[in-house]
Amino acid sequence: MNSRLSLRTIAFVGGSILMLVPALVAGSAYTGALQKRAEQMLVDRLKGRGELSANLLAKSLHQLWGEVDALAKSLDASALPQARTAIDLIARLDNRYSWIGVADVDGIVLAAANGLLERESVAQRPWFRRGLGGPTAIDVHEAQLLAKLLPARTEPYRFIDLSAPIQKAGQSPSGVVGAHLNWSWIIDSLRGFQAPGIDVLLLSRDRTVLFGPPELVDKPLMIGSAQAANRTASSVLDERWPDGKDYVTVVVPTIGHADLPSFGWSLLIRQNIDDALAPTRELVRNFWITLGAGALVALVLLFLASNWIATPLKRLLASAEGMLGDGQQKPPHPETRYAEAQRLSTALVRLQTRLLRR
Repeated sequence: MNSRLSLRTIAFVGGSILMLVPALVAGSAYTGALQKRAEQMLVDRLKGRGELSANLLAKSLHQLWGEVDALAKSLDASALPQARTAIDLIARLDNRYSWIGVADVDGIVLAAANGLLERESVAQRPWFRRGLGGPTAIDVHEAQLLAKLLPARTEPYRFIDLSAPIQKAGQSPSGVVGAHLNWSWIIDSLRGFQAPGIDVLLLSRDRTVLFGPPELVDKPLMIGSAQAANRTASSVLDERWPDGKDYVTVVVPTIGHADLPSFGWSLLIRQNIDDALAPTRELVRNFWITLGAGALVALVLLFLASNWIATPLKRLLASAEGMLGDGQQKPPHPETRYAEAQRLSTALVRLQTRLLRR
C-alpha cells in the first residue's frame, strides 16, 4: 500500500499553511497593536481629564484664596467700617462664600457677612488658630457655630475654610480673615468633570473619599491608587476596586496652584476597563470573524483548485496503470485543463499506439 501523500493533499495542505500562517501572524500583530493603542489612548484621555480637572478646581480655589489673602493684606482689624464694606461686597458678588468675616487676635468676630457670628468667639476654631500663624486651608467639615444660624435643612451644612492673618510688615498679627466656602459648589464642579462611564474621586489627606461613587463616599480607600496619591507625580494603575470590577485609574496626587494653601487633596479618575475597551474588542472580534470567514472561503476554493489540478493526473494515472496491467484498448482521456496534463495525455496516447503495434 502506497503511504505517500497525494498531489491534491499536498496542494491543499501546503496552500493552506502558506495562506493561513502569514494571515494569523499578521492578524495577531495587527490586533495586538490595535489593543495597545486603544489602551494608551484611554490612559492619555483619562490623564488629560484628570490633570485638567485638578487644574480647573485649583484655579477656582485660588481665585477665592486671592480674595481672602488680598482682603487680609488690605485690612486693619481696627477699621470696622472698611472691613464690613469689603466683606459684604465679596459675599454679595460670590455665592460660593457661605460666610466670611474678620476676627481680632482674641478670636472675637468683629465684622462678618450679614452680621453672622459678630461678637461671637471663634478662638477654638481651627481656621482661626492656624490662621494666626499664616495662610491656612481647612478640609471639608460640618458647620459648627453657623449651624444654628443658617436655614434648617435635612443635610448638614459642610464647608472648607480659608484663612489668612491680618499683619503689617514687621508686626504681630492684629486679626484673622476667615472664609467658609460652600462645599456644594466643590461637588458641582467635580460632577462637571465626570462623563458617562468616567468617575471622578476626591481624596482627603488620609485617603478618605470626599466625592465619588455613593458607596465609597466618607470611607477610607485602601487600594493601590489611594496609596499612589502620596506620590509627587501623576500615575496610572490597572486595578480591581472594592466593587469587584477592574478599572484604569489615573492619580493626580496634588491639587494646587501658585500660593494656594494645600487642602491635602488628590484626584482619581477611573474608568471600567471592560466598558472602555469594549469598542476596540468588538472591532478585534469583527476582524477575526471577517478573517475567519475569508479563510474558510479561501480553503474551499483551495480545495476545489487542488481537486481541479489533481483530477486529470488521476485519470491519466488510471490509464497508464491499465496499459501496464491488462493492455487496455481504451485510449487515455484527452486532457486539456493545463499544458502539463495535455502533454502527458498525448504522450500516453503515443505510448499506447506503439504498444498496440507490437
